[in-house]
Amino acid sequence: MKNKRIIGEIRLHRDGYGFVATGIAKQKDVFVPARAVSDALHTDLVEIKLVAGRAGKSEEGHVIQVVERRVKEMTGRLERVGKQYRVIADDVRVRRMIIVPDNKLNGAKHGQGVVVEITKYASGSEHMLGKVVSILGKRGDLDTEKFAITVNHHLSREFSDKVLKEADNCLSFMSEKIIKKRKDLRNIDFVTIDGETAKDFDDAVAVSRTSKGNIRLWVSIADVSYFVKENSVIDNEAYNRGTSVYFPGDCLPMLPEQLSNDLCSLKPKVDRLTMTVQMDIDCNGGVVEKTFYESVIRSKQRMTYTDLKKILVEKDLHVREKHNNLVPQFELMEECFKRLRKKRENRGAIDFDLPEPEIVVSLTGNVDDIAKADRHLGHMIIEEFMIAANEAVAEYLTEMKSNCVYRVHAHPEKDKINAFAILLHNLGYKISFGDDVSAGDLAKIVEMVKGKP
Repeated sequence: MKNKRIIGEIRLHRDGYGFVATGIAKQKDVFVPARAVSDALHTDLVEIKLVAGRAGKSEEGHVIQVVERRVKEMTGRLERVGKQYRVIADDVRVRRMIIVPDNKLNGAKHGQGVVVEITKYASGSEHMLGKVVSILGKRGDLDTEKFAITVNHHLSREFSDKVLKEADNCLSFMSEKIIKKRKDLRNIDFVTIDGETAKDFDDAVAVSRTSKGNIRLWVSIADVSYFVKENSVIDNEAYNRGTSVYFPGDCLPMLPEQLSNDLCSLKPKVDRLTMTVQMDIDCNGGVVEKTFYESVIRSKQRMTYTDLKKILVEKDLHVREKHNNLVPQFELMEECFKRLRKKRENRGAIDFDLPEPEIVVSLTGNVDDIAKADRHLGHMIIEEFMIAANEAVAEYLTEMKSNCVYRVHAHPEKDKINAFAILLHNLGYKISFGDDVSAGDLAKIVEMVKGKP
């Protein structure tokens, strides 16, 4: 690879060195020492030259040029030193200060947190130049920190007029003519089950008992692909955003609100276009029949995980009475869950039940607490139904020899299993592993130590 050049995104470390992701099959990320980063900023697209590493180490990359500048703005503290103003970036990976001319301060004063737009990038010994585009609020306040995160992570805060116009046009896509081309499931008692603070509802479930004693499970997912056509303005915008970004009590959606919170949100009492997986589950948890189709549903109720807990676990009479017409379905969902769960446990599924943090926000928008999120039967029912739907789709695509991206957990490395065995021994568990450790073996251990230190 002598003198070979590669273009890729550079990811910098706070200590100055970085790695360039090449995108080349079987080519590992290339290490770039701090002395060879040049004027590149974190996430810039750079061209590097591969050279031999020092002291016999593997080859490393040296930045030749920045192909594309991806950092347009950043947050920092404005300081006045002598007659000159400068911004010291919050991101410690930025080694150069940004000089701000007096006529580009936009009213900012010494010591304030600001957002600065880079007008000239560093070159050689020269510092960057910039202009203040906004003054940050009090550091530590939730709104200020959320805004700073969007700036420093280059997150899009607004949608362009083109995107919004195309999203508005999607409102005309819903018509009786389109609905008639789909399987009509509006007579089925679908419900959405999400957290209390959820704003968009992208999946709904329903169950019924068949004449053969099986449980028919429907999992319907909002049909986003009907509204967002490939290479459309919205599709390209979603591709650039990559995902929705969630903050405590807030969200930067991947799709405009006309879609994310309306047409593609399975709100109750309105018709919504969906893709449905229909499965018949036998008494042993096996899927004896499965079908897939485009559908239209009308969710009967927006339920929460807490609702299900009160109905199925706590047997709360008030909540059960409030949803009395749906209680039999929730009880059938629990039965369906137990069938599916038992089948997965028998094949060695591992339930780590790892605690997740829940950020508690006050009415004034401040973070009051970070608590352990509650995980109970309501969560587990939906988790199991989604696993069943995903497996059914994967099996179908495999049978049809269609391209499919699988989520596969690699077999644990022998060294890690040995280290795990030593840990168990030190904790007082006498367990020996053979040469071939199965998921079932690990699942038994997890169950054995559950609730113990």
